[in-house]
Amino acid sequence: MWPDRPAFVVTLLMALTWTHATASYLSMFAAQQTPPDPCSDEMGQPRRCIPDFVNAAFGKEVRASSTCGTPPSRYCVTTADDKGEVVRTCHICDATHPKRKHPSAFLTDLNNPNNVTCWQSEPFIQYPENVTLLLSLGKKYELTYISLQFCSAKPDSMGIFKSMDFGKTWQAFQFYSSQCRKMYNKNNKAVITKANEQEAVCTDAHAGPEPASGARIAFSTLEGRPSAYDFDNSPVLQDWVTATDIKVVFSRLNTYGDEHDNDSHTARESYYYAVSDFAVGGRCKCNGHASRCVPNRDGILTCDCKHNTAGTDCEKCKPFHFDRPWGRATAKEANECLVHQ
Repeated sequence: MWPDRPAFVVTLLMALTWTHATASYLSMFAAQQTPPDPCSDEMGQPRRCIPDFVNAAFGKEVRASSTCGTPPSRYCVTTADDKGEVVRTCHICDATHPKRKHPSAFLTDLNNPNNVTCWQSEPFIQYPENVTLLLSLGKKYELTYISLQFCSAKPDSMGIFKSMDFGKTWQAFQFYSSQCRKMYNKNNKAVITKANEQEAVCTDAHAGPEPASGARIAFSTLEGRPSAYDFDNSPVLQDWVTATDIKVVFSRLNTYGDEHDNDSHTARESYYYAVSDFAVGGRCKCNGHASRCVPNRDGILTCDCKHNTAGTDCEKCKPFHFDRPWGRATAKEANECLVHQ
């Protein structure tokens, strides 16, 4: 026997309404769980996408050519009192003591202003000395800046270098010196034109009037480069900002006249480099074809390639997708690789 028709219709309508509402809710929930693909627009068409901007140095190992503490050594901190007279307080650097060690791991740890940790080189009793910091990023990045915050006085002269082939070859990125011509055979503050956009320059802009800790030297990779405003169409600058490794070479201490101190040995215990933060700002290089980088099966950082591209940096087309030459994605054109028809 058929049920009461009005009651049956109402029950059926309620069931259908509930089912539709549930489906809509689940669909909305699914949309929240699966965010839109940054490499496609709302219509599913390919568009340029780039990984997040990060400090590519954070947590990575830095190899320093000199680090105090093995064996323990004495170093002195120079400050000025209320009368402007030089005051030195001396301490012990000891790699085996938790509160007296200054390892290179402190360069790329969390930079906490309330608990400053500093890498520190050996004091230079025999002045002068060079010290090198080597940082491998593990993959190609496109860099925006390189920054060093000092616990000691800023060096008088230093150079920043980059490698695009994991340290096999090196190219100068930037020099700082009060004597650019003498130290690096460079003119001070040379003009950058389109003819020399991929050349390192030297500047004395970092020089300060007095010793100070906490000072920062920051190099902006595109500052002053004429083609920076048309970066998409400048292969020269795209190459210029690309690096797998960074090398910082401290070439000359800033002694502020301490070398003439009567107690030269005590003065030279104040000669060292100390850095609290080594930061490298940039994006994993994916040529506009990936929105993130992830470790592959071998643990190597690799772009999560879209647009039918492939390779560590999405630098080529997938097999059989060669209907047109590979191209870097731009704001106007995603340059998706196409399959043969």
